[in-house]
Amino acid sequence: MPEDPHVLADTEGNEFCVIEAGNAYLEGCGFLGEFACDGTRAVGLFWRDVLGWPLVWDRDEETAIQSPAGGTMVAWGGPPLRPRDGRPRQRFELHVADPAAEADRLRALGATRLQDAGDAVLMTDPDGNEFTVWGSL
Repeated sequence: MPEDPHVLADTEGNEFCVIEAGNAYLEGCGFLGEFACDGTRAVGLFWRDVLGWPLVWDRDEETAIQSPAGGTMVAWGGPPLRPRDGRPRQRFELHVADPAAEADRLRALGATRLQDAGDAVLMTDPDGNEFTVWGSL
């Protein structure tokens, strides 16, 4: 993570950082350089494997992945994790041709299957964050 970012908060108290232009951490990113999540190294590696995106940052329990095409990074800040307040801090949705087969693949990568709901499967990643696997539109 870059040193000395400017930390601000939105109207709900969600923190975000403004990082000076030219910072090597965000080199190759677009205007929205990073989507930052609370999470362990294990969850960063999990999403790397799920999406097939390369790991572009892996230091001091912090990880980040980025599409091979470039653009915004998705990053996990490492421990200590903030206590959960009952409200999901992040929400991922995957749209695939065969949700049941994808859910099986994700279980092999470390996800937990919570519930099947028609053409969707509710799951959690290794840190317990919920996400949904949907049938393609």
